[in-house]
Amino acid sequence: MSDVTNQPVVPRRAVAEAEVAVSQETLSAIIDGTNLKGDVLGVAELAGVMAGKRAGELVPLVHFIALTELLVNAVPDRAASVIRIRAETATIGPGGVEMEALTAAAVAALTVYDMVREAEPGAIIRSVRLVSSSGDQPEEWRAPDRADVPRAPQGVRVAGRLGAAPGPATNYKALPRRRTP
Repeated sequence: MSDVTNQPVVPRRAVAEAEVAVSQETLSAIIDGTNLKGDVLGVAELAGVMAGKRAGELVPLVHFIALTELLVNAVPDRAASVIRIRAETATIGPGGVEMEALTAAAVAALTVYDMVREAEPGAIIRSVRLVSSSGDQPEEWRAPDRADVPRAPQGVRVAGRLGAAPGPATNYKALPRRRTP
């Protein structure tokens, strides 16, 4: 592990994204709540939150970070036939929170795959990536825009913060959650 003893204690944030490509039929089942394993979006968001909190246990040599915020959002995109996942992490401390955001996005994507694999074993997890990071440098780092990797839209489903006011770095709208029949 790297020594973070002399790193400044400052606010730090990170955003990571992932997406899972599925067929229109599978996407409809997810949106309609008729998927065999239940609420895919809600379970994926919760799994992402749980994983992000445990990144230090899951990824070798990652520091345990006391997170002050962890939001995971899974949004279906009918036009692209994907589930877009966005994970945002924050802390006030000496270490960054990039691995927590990446772990949250990756595990949320794995959960989507697990929940649809019986109906669609060919679902594809792709483009797990860090989008932005702040706190380590004087300026926020942002991934270069890539035309081949669409960015996840900010959505309305947010695990870990249901109905609460959005934080300073988010524009999420708190709307009622969809009920599964």
